[in-house]
Amino acid sequence: MRTDSSPGNLPAREHLPAGSAGTPVLDVVIPVYNEEKDLQPCVMRLHEHLKRTFPYEFRITIADNASTDTTPQVAARLDAELPEVRAFRLEQKGRGRALRTVWSASDAPILAYMDVDLSTDLNALLPLVAPLISGHSDLAIGSRLARSSRVVRGAKREFISRTYNLILRGSLQARFSDAQCGFKAIRRDVAQVLLPLVEDTGWFFDTEMLVLAERAGLRIHEVPVDWVDDPDSTVHIVKTATDDLKGVWRVGRALATGSLPLDRLARPFGDDPRDRELTDVPKGLARQLVGFCVVGALSTLFYLLLYSGFRLFSGSQVANALALLVSAVANTAANRRLTFGVRGRGGAVRHQAQGLVVFGIGLALTSGSLAALNAATTDPGHSTELAVLIAANLAATVLRFLLFRAWVFPDRRDETPSPVVAGNHLASPTYSTAAPQHYPSYQGHQGREHSPLTQSPYDTDQFRAGEAADRTYGDATMQLEAARPYDDDPNPRNAR
Repeated sequence: MRTDSSPGNLPAREHLPAGSAGTPVLDVVIPVYNEEKDLQPCVMRLHEHLKRTFPYEFRITIADNASTDTTPQVAARLDAELPEVRAFRLEQKGRGRALRTVWSASDAPILAYMDVDLSTDLNALLPLVAPLISGHSDLAIGSRLARSSRVVRGAKREFISRTYNLILRGSLQARFSDAQCGFKAIRRDVAQVLLPLVEDTGWFFDTEMLVLAERAGLRIHEVPVDWVDDPDSTVHIVKTATDDLKGVWRVGRALATGSLPLDRLARPFGDDPRDRELTDVPKGLARQLVGFCVVGALSTLFYLLLYSGFRLFSGSQVANALALLVSAVANTAANRRLTFGVRGRGGAVRHQAQGLVVFGIGLALTSGSLAALNAATTDPGHSTELAVLIAANLAATVLRFLLFRAWVFPDRRDETPSPVVAGNHLASPTYSTAAPQHYPSYQGHQGREHSPLTQSPYDTDQFRAGEAADRTYGDATMQLEAARPYDDDPNPRNAR
């Protein structure tokens, strides 16, 4: 995304290579709250499916959001019985809080989550994470609204889901089809930079994460899923819908004001050396032309309305100057944000000052045209004045675009050398290193190695978007090893 700030922290997408590794490739998080009845069947079914079908090491993490029933005891028992299962408890509710906490601490290069009811057909799990392992995509989501999806659900939930997605498309220009499906995955290197920008800790967490990722230009892969709705779901629809609408308003306002540093999520073009040898190639020219033309058309209409209004109580020269001045300020602001993608308030005053210089050039062209018209005829008609002004504005528009692109909003992305992306580590915005006292480490049976969550916790009080990077995270392109090379044993279960 085009901004005035430094290049993003994300490296080029790369396939996770096969090899030796001591960490799971996939960490599937199951957020739960008072699910003592469904938790064990869900985990056992998912565990059996992954052992049978997933070709790499995996982990299943149960994220308990302050359950008040026997869910923590069930989770602890599964943690003790199954080597690939971990149990983690938070003392505060919130699905988004649970996902962010566990994802922030996980060492797996691919992070996923699914609802405890397992409404999604598990055969979609490998297609969900495969584009992330291959390096093709940054996030992946299951979609119940794709044409090839097969869904069994009530009319009420279907209506709410489709209405919500229409609201997202209309208000936030979202292009993904299903924001609320509880079946998503993300690359860890992307999560390390994206999660600090996501504020919500509840059900809107998914939507906010997807909207920001899409606006930053990250690639979102959609997988059609078969879905059977859970009739015993405990989700409070009215409260969730209200919170979601509040979240839509908050995110829309943040995007409109440019207060989110989405440029941190910028990706290099790719890992093909030819992509990095290209120099002096105009970037985004076609998109900028389209944006400039749209803004220009709207500005022209705005200018003509202003001119017609000012002309009622002033002469043509004064009306033209006032209309141009007001529309020029609006035009510069719109082009700054929409055409050239400059976010935030940095340099806004300088840009407006330069825009006024461009306005002066346009004023000279249009005023000169009016002067020539008045010299040719003593009493020109109003329609004639408008025709002359339109022609003069067309000429001024071409010159304005060239000046905006080359002088007011030049592309400075190449002035600062981009960080080397071929290394094994990358610097990225980090999380608070002050561990909350109520976040326990993983607990399990003897002889198992654990990665304590307290080593990289998420603190909602100290965690802020835009913090400086004080730590070095390992690159997600780590060496991986196929979990079950059954070359010698015909029975896959005996390989473990």
